Amino acid sequence: MLRVRTLAAVTAAAASGILLLPSQAQAAGSVHLYKIYYDSPGTDNRSNSSLNAEYVQIRNTTGAAVNLRGWTLTDAANHKYTFGTYTLGKGKIVTVRTGRGTNTSANVYQNRGAYVWNNDRDTAKLRRSNGTTVDTCSYNSTRVDYKWC
Repeated sequence: MLRVRTLAAVTAAAASGILLLPSQAQAAGSVHLYKIYYDSPGTDNRSNSSLNAEYVQIRNTTGAAVNLRGWTLTDAANHKYTFGTYTLGKGKIVTVRTGRGTNTSANVYQNRGAYVWNNDRDTAKLRRSNGTTVDTCSYNSTRVDYKWC
């Protein structure tokens, strides 16, 4: 009898169009924080390789490329990285590395000589060029070195 009621409820929900339909935002995708690797491996010696092992990944799950010019990535202490001319392709990920390097389609560099992301807790914020917050990701752990957002 329970199976019949469950089937009837599922059928009624499907007929009304409310069953398993994605929201408009889910269907459209988003540009969002994907991963923060906040504690680079080894000793924090401020070498460029150690600084670049600390990074934030931003993912585009929309159906089109997104121009990130003027978008910002900040931490809780307001260290700010501002994207210059950069377009994130549909379905692509860009890695924002702390140290120095030459920007590519997959990696951009903050060109800093010191770490940005705290090894125990911090908050990343991604904002559009007009200041609107797109996404926020926080962590509070020394048990792991990264956070999936």
